[in-house]
Amino acid sequence: MLHQIENGIGGMPLVIAHGLFGSARNWGVLSKRLSDNRAVVAVDMRNHGASPWHNSQTYADMADDLAQAIELRGQTDVLGHSMGGKAAMVLALHRPELVNRLVVADIAPVGYGHTQSHLIDAMQSVDLTQVSSRRDADKMLSEQVPEAGVRAFLLQSLNLKGDVAKWALNLDVLQSNMPDIIGFPEITGQFDGPTLFLSGGASDYVQPAHHERILHLFPKAEFRQIVGAGHWLHAENPRQFEVEIRGFLDG
Repeated sequence: MLHQIENGIGGMPLVIAHGLFGSARNWGVLSKRLSDNRAVVAVDMRNHGASPWHNSQTYADMADDLAQAIELRGQTDVLGHSMGGKAAMVLALHRPELVNRLVVADIAPVGYGHTQSHLIDAMQSVDLTQVSSRRDADKMLSEQVPEAGVRAFLLQSLNLKGDVAKWALNLDVLQSNMPDIIGFPEITGQFDGPTLFLSGGASDYVQPAHHERILHLFPKAEFRQIVGAGHWLHAENPRQFEVEIRGFLDG
């Protein structure tokens, strides 16, 4: 069972699935804000955070993980970002009875060419035996990851408890499964429920060329953008992201 952080009670529950290298904790502020009228459950995806480690990272497996978390509640709204968005789409297509409304944040049901393996290489290059603070790890990461914002995001998954620091990420499995993560499975069926594809206006992850494929799988899909935001739109403009999510989920 996936590790979960729950806020609020009542209403139609919302399950949030984070992206690659993320965690439920990344969504803490938004989860608490959205929990004023519903239960909000942020999960750690497999091989991330406090969830169990497995040898695979396929979207079929991730969708099954989400299904197990949702079955306890009967039906929920589901919000997924990036990798979590692909898992949420596969869940909705395989188990539509579990999903009330679906929000897919800045990702499309297609394969992408930009691997994230270089970030795994960078994290694996950090000598954890010499790390006693995030500043130590940040200095080592900076040799391969020049973007301070990206380093800060990755370092949220560094666990400094215990005698030796360790990553709360199954880096070896994420590396070996990278083709599955950046791809999207061949899939049939449709999800006929309300669906929002919310993307960053400055991101190129969801393009007009993807709309035909999206509408084939999700015929009730709506498309909206947050102007000026990139791929991490929920972190770059959290207030507008919240406005869009509330407007859609509250119907």
